[in-house]
Amino acid sequence: MMQGRSLILGLAAVLGIGGVANGLFMLVDPANWYLAVPGVTTTGPFNQHFIRDIGLIFALIGAAMLGGAMLAAQRVKLWSASASWLTGHALFHLWEVSVGICGSDAIARDFPAVTLPAILSTALACWAWRDARRSKAQNAFS
Repeated sequence: MMQGRSLILGLAAVLGIGGVANGLFMLVDPANWYLAVPGVTTTGPFNQHFIRDIGLIFALIGAAMLGGAMLAAQRVKLWSASASWLTGHALFHLWEVSVGICGSDAIARDFPAVTLPAILSTALACWAWRDARRSKAQNAFS
C-alpha cells in the first residue's frame, strides 16, 4: 500500500512540476513558448497577454498538485480544482476539433500535454477522495 501511495504522490509531483515549469515558461518567455509548443501557432496569432494569463493558471495548477502531494488534508480540494480546469481545457480542445476549428490531427498532437494531464489529474483526485473517505472511516472505528 505504501509503495502505491508513493507512486501516486510521485505522479502528482511530476504533474505539478510540469505545470509550474510550463506556466513559468509562458510567463517569462511567451514568444518562445508560442513557437516551441507544437500546434499553438495554428490556433491564432501571438498574444503575449493571453499566454501570460494562461501561464498563471498553469503555474497555480502545478502548485496545487504539489501542494496536494505534500498536504494530505488539502489533497482532495487541490487535486480536484486542478483536475476540473485541466479537464475543461481538454474538453475545449476536443470541442474545437468537433466543430472544425482544428483538424482531427490535433487530438493526437494535444494528447500528451492536454488530454493526458486531464486524465491523470482526474484519476488522482478520485484516488484522493477515496483515500480520504477510507481514512475517515478508519478513524471513526478507532
